[in-house]
Amino acid sequence: MPESSQGVTVVALLADPDTPTEIAQRIAQTLPDRLADKAGQGQRFEVEVVSEPFTAGTEDPSTLMRRIMDRARAENWDIVVALTDLPLSSHRRKLVVDLSHEHGLALLSLPSLGGWRLQTKARRAVEEAVLSLAGPRATGAGGARRSQPLLGSLVGRLAPIHPGPVDEEETADLRYVASGPRGYLRVLVGMVRANRPWRLVPGLSKALAAALATGAIATVNSTVWSLAASLSAPRLVIAMVGSVALMIGWLIVDANLWHRAGEVLPEARKRAALYNASTVVTVGIGVLVCYVGLMGINLVWALFILNDRVFASMTRTPLHATEYWTLSWFVASIATVGGALGSGLESDEAVRAAAYSKREQERRSLLQDDHGD
Repeated sequence: MPESSQGVTVVALLADPDTPTEIAQRIAQTLPDRLADKAGQGQRFEVEVVSEPFTAGTEDPSTLMRRIMDRARAENWDIVVALTDLPLSSHRRKLVVDLSHEHGLALLSLPSLGGWRLQTKARRAVEEAVLSLAGPRATGAGGARRSQPLLGSLVGRLAPIHPGPVDEEETADLRYVASGPRGYLRVLVGMVRANRPWRLVPGLSKALAAALATGAIATVNSTVWSLAASLSAPRLVIAMVGSVALMIGWLIVDANLWHRAGEVLPEARKRAALYNASTVVTVGIGVLVCYVGLMGINLVWALFILNDRVFASMTRTPLHATEYWTLSWFVASIATVGGALGSGLESDEAVRAAAYSKREQERRSLLQDDHGD
């Protein structure tokens, strides 16, 4: 590790824009004190947060580590911990963290931490990485002892995390990876968390407006009353699944969110499949939230507008709680289809942010703008 200046170890948190930068900024608020308490011996730390698209154009861990090393040489940094929301891979395993004790560098892939308590897990991972890099370099048994705290912070029941192979020519000298189906699942959940599906709901404002208008009209339509009263629960479920799937497909196609692998290599295809799976799950969560909201609004509207005598005369069914619920459920499916077909979302950034490939394009544009300036 490079020598610290004036007794203070300068730690830089180099973060990709969006979620990694927000996480890094929150970590930096308490990181100096926490590091000083854990390091002891009067060590002091100074933390800087630098937000820049350092992953633009590549997802190769070795290339990224070289970029981080070049960036660190240009600054007065003793330790650099880089955070990215890209799902990185090494030797066909999902990368959790790369460390180079010789150069004082660490590369952390946030999706590998999963989707639950991400801020806490990221803080612990950064702390352990910094303490490992700030300590005396060790090999052999010392290296094994040094790796144990990282395992303690990162390992979970759903993802077996273990040391991974490192080639001799690589910058990193220690690597942790997640493997197997459970590791894949944890990375996928972490990617969905990085997509922040709750931000998608406001982005569906045009679709929601069209859906609300469709639902308001359908609720007072006697033909819809008769259909809702005659449908069984399985058919209502099929209508719900079909309408939600149509909305998901429409959003992905309309906003051009589907990622196509630019290469024929198996690794590129797996990466594209992972990207697309995270996009489908993210958009699906947003659409389901909207669907539940439509059901609630339709129920309130039905309670306000429907007349039990008129309803009974049209459907030959008394208007009870079950009929209100069934009608609201069926109308939500109709409204979802109307919202999908009646909306245009080509320019909505909140929807486009649900795709990793779109954020990658934005980062490349930012990098080109920086070079142009």
